[in-house]
Amino acid sequence: MIRPDGGAMVKGWLLALLLAAAGTLSAAGLLADGDTVAAAVVLVACLAFAAVNSPLVFPASLGAEEARRRSAADGRPVIYWRPGCRYCRRLRFRLGRDARRAHWVGIWRDPVAAAAVRAVADGNETVPTVVLPDGRARVNPDAEWVRELL
Repeated sequence: MIRPDGGAMVKGWLLALLLAAAGTLSAAGLLADGDTVAAAVVLVACLAFAAVNSPLVFPASLGAEEARRRSAADGRPVIYWRPGCRYCRRLRFRLGRDARRAHWVGIWRDPVAAAAVRAVADGNETVPTVVLPDGRARVNPDAEWVRELL
């Protein structure tokens, strides 16, 4: 089945699925050699890394239009991100619980979001990009700056 979003759902999970598959295959090989401890360690490490690189660590993504509407209503920033982006992950973890107060928009799920990022990032899809309700934007901002906004 072809998805209307061009397969963004699969694209967002691809890295996590590959990491989980690699860990499973590696662990199976180690188990076949009789090394159960190493197999368990490799499997747990790969699954943990897969989880961290999956869309699960981010708050639920909104559409770009919905995020802008909510941002205008509550004054909170919109953060554009994409799965697998280490800078997005770093910002998410540095914000901690405060991350859930922002409006997160996945640019691989929403072409309007990708266009919004390109508009403020010199034609590139550089994320994380934070857009304030007044339209000002900052690409790859410091977590403390974002926390002050929240």
